[in-house]
Amino acid sequence: MAVPPGLPVVIVGGLHADARRAAVARLLAEVPGSVVLHHDLATAAAGTVVRTVRDAGGILDAGEAPLVNDCACCALREDLVPELERLRDAGATRLAVVELWDSVEPKAMAEVVAAGGLTVTGVITAVDPALVLPYLANGDDLADGGLAAAATDQRTVADTFARQLEYAPVLAVADSPEADDEDRELLAQLHPTALRVAIGQDTSAQDTSVQEAPGPGRPPGPGAADGDGHGAPGAANGDRLDTPGVADRDGLGAPGAADRDGLTAPAPRLRPLSPLARAAFAGFDVEAAAAAQHPACALLPAEADAHGVSTLVWSRRRPFHPERLYAALEDLTCAAARSRGRFWLADKPDTLFHWDAAGGALCVESAGPWLASLPDAAWEMVPPVRRAAAALDWHPEHGDRGQHLVFTSPGLDRDGLERLLESCLLTDAEYAAGRDAWQRLPHAFDTLLEV
Repeated sequence: MAVPPGLPVVIVGGLHADARRAAVARLLAEVPGSVVLHHDLATAAAGTVVRTVRDAGGILDAGEAPLVNDCACCALREDLVPELERLRDAGATRLAVVELWDSVEPKAMAEVVAAGGLTVTGVITAVDPALVLPYLANGDDLADGGLAAAATDQRTVADTFARQLEYAPVLAVADSPEADDEDRELLAQLHPTALRVAIGQDTSAQDTSVQEAPGPGRPPGPGAADGDGHGAPGAANGDRLDTPGVADRDGLGAPGAADRDGLTAPAPRLRPLSPLARAAFAGFDVEAAAAAQHPACALLPAEADAHGVSTLVWSRRRPFHPERLYAALEDLTCAAARSRGRFWLADKPDTLFHWDAAGGALCVESAGPWLASLPDAAWEMVPPVRRAAAALDWHPEHGDRGQHLVFTSPGLDRDGLERLLESCLLTDAEYAAGRDAWQRLPHAFDTLLEV
């Protein structure tokens, strides 16, 4: 496998710091000529962000970046691309590994790197399966644990971890002795399209394995293993990385390099790429990844029930009564470790609402109009992936309007949850009254939405 032109950049993130460090160390050990760029935001209280560049042998360079608008994450954004450009222009780096600080989310950094004209070839979130439920259930503010990226950072541990987990097409899964079948099943159901690559905490270990994760009827994500266990196109099992000018593990130089006696050294032996290294070079589409996070076209988990973990997919073509749904929010939010999707309020028939809950906290926000509410001329301004998703689920009367909520949790009370959701829909009489009557219902969500 030849190194892509320019400087390949793989982003490795995750709140599970030990797993993240193990994944980064594995990449350094397995990809000759790779370096790690890391910005430590823990020093932000002192007014700076500490930047280090290291390879498998240790630190190559260190420096500081001043805060921007009193924001450590903003300083990272300002400093990241120039440092990557410096590595690219020096010409000696075969892979730049951007190791994100604990609470930094990969989506923002992938978009920064791509906007800077560099090539993101992979996004990996490192996970300890034994910690998935504890982190997903942790509603504490990041600031309480010293993990906030700015003074104004109001994110929680749970929602940050959920976004880190669900954005990445590749999960580097630590070999955790504390993890059981329920932990591994929860991880699989939360992100069924991800390629899961096993890594050991001991980075000297040689074996790595690929777990194939696409759920029923779900296409594999970018770089995901296919049904035969092979990697992404162009990065099949047995691929080898051609890294001219970089010594291999046996100390052999590039083809044609002179040894001490003036003789030409033998060509380096090319080594098979591990699943983790293949994932780092597999390719990543920043625009497609962003579209996949939009509630109108997100590839949400499918129905599942195994090892004590369940995923309930609930879809209906009738709007919610705003007052009854609002009254049920607390029970619905606490019903599952993770829930997400889109929903339709009767009093706001043209607005698509996003449901995003983790750690006992719920975020509800407008995600723009339903396509059915737009004039035909406006459809040309809608991304093709959004139009395609609507077309696949179009209703002759309501268009793309509807409820699609997904709840994933150990010990999920599926029957009780379905009954509660059904009770929040318009009754037959309310539904028959029509849209004019619906819009006169109490606007119970206005305060929550700050309308």
